[in-house]
Amino acid sequence: MKVFEGRTIVLLSKHNKEAVMQPLLESQTGCHFVVEKRFDTDKLGTFTREIQRKKSQLETARQKIKMGIKLSKAQLAIASEGSFGSHPLAPIPWNLEIVLLYDKNEDFEIFGIYEGADTNFDHLVTQDWQEALDFARKIGFPDHWLILRPENEKGKPVYKDIFDVTRFEEAFLHCAKKSSSGNVFIETDMRAHANPTRMKNIGTATQNLIEKLHNFCPICGAYGFMITDVIKGLPCEMCSIPSDLTLKYVYRCYKCKHTVEQLHPKGTTASAQYCHYCNP
Repeated sequence: MKVFEGRTIVLLSKHNKEAVMQPLLESQTGCHFVVEKRFDTDKLGTFTREIQRKKSQLETARQKIKMGIKLSKAQLAIASEGSFGSHPLAPIPWNLEIVLLYDKNEDFEIFGIYEGADTNFDHLVTQDWQEALDFARKIGFPDHWLILRPENEKGKPVYKDIFDVTRFEEAFLHCAKKSSSGNVFIETDMRAHANPTRMKNIGTATQNLIEKLHNFCPICGAYGFMITDVIKGLPCEMCSIPSDLTLKYVYRCYKCKHTVEQLHPKGTTASAQYCHYCNP
């Protein structure tokens, strides 16, 4: 059973995200996929920081969906929104991708995610052309594009669409001349169409969404029967006192409200290292 057979899904995007999203959604959900480009999504925030994203990652995706539905009149809309930074517990680059879907007919939203360290998110400040070339090779240039600025991460103007060595060298020389110190700030271009690694992660988040969509309620058959809550308290293997690890997942149907509790799949007890009593 294909969950959206014959229905239209609209994507509001200007960065070619349909390249990975459309084949997955059309083949696995049966939908007709359309792209709406009459709104400049950069107005909601840019990775190059000329326009700061004012809302959270999830709320920005909701804004895109709202605009996509308004412009296209479709009843199903999907949006992709990404973020980059350091892992909260380790000094490694981290990418979080959300692919959000909203069904206006059902007033229901559901999302898929990718979260991980598979990203080339990085930057370099240098005055040396050879060092700049070495950095470019390390991050996967020219398949992965670059962005340059004079001086530092706030320097202007911003040189985008750097996807070959000639353009790279020209931009580097221009930035060096405009910089009072001679420094050039080089960063990876994290826009989806300019970054194949990010595009792949958007595809992974889309696949995660599709898998959630095809989990149907055992009572009413509605799609998107998914985890809505997590119950902690997996008992310690030594003293049986509840730990902070997950004991159960709670699945809930948005339509008929049917609820199922399922034990966490990774064992029935927690290691004593996670017990506040055995390992205070």
